[in-house]
Amino acid sequence: MRQTELKLSEEDRSVIEAIRSKGVHQAREVNRAHVLSCLDRDIPEAQIMEVLGIGRTAVWRARAAYLQGGLELAVFDMARSGRPRQYDTDAAEARVIALACSTPPKGHQRWTMVELEQAARQEPGMQSVSRETVRRMLKKTISSPGAE
Repeated sequence: MRQTELKLSEEDRSVIEAIRSKGVHQAREVNRAHVLSCLDRDIPEAQIMEVLGIGRTAVWRARAAYLQGGLELAVFDMARSGRPRQYDTDAAEARVIALACSTPPKGHQRWTMVELEQAARQEPGMQSVSRETVRRMLKKTISSPGAE
């Protein structure tokens, strides 16, 4: 199979070498940089796949992305939209943490997640908060619910 030639510009070459040799980058980004560097040096796809432990599709996608949109599109992951946060994180977390640090309900020695969830649902704007969300908010802090 004849592979499409890929020639990097000098500027792109230096950026790729910097990614390959130093700094903190995601493994996918480093692999893509290796792929582009190898393609620039006319190394066969089969050898690239064997050495890097990647599939032919990864090589094709890296090459196509570089030819289509340059180095930025080929190496780095694009931001994904994802689902926006439902609660204003700082204010909601502060209210949940304040609840966890307050005295537990009457008849209990410490807060449970179910009780914290129910108490958090009484707060304005947090009527639909789940137990898992409360747990994640508390996990971000070093507090321990109910600990004295």
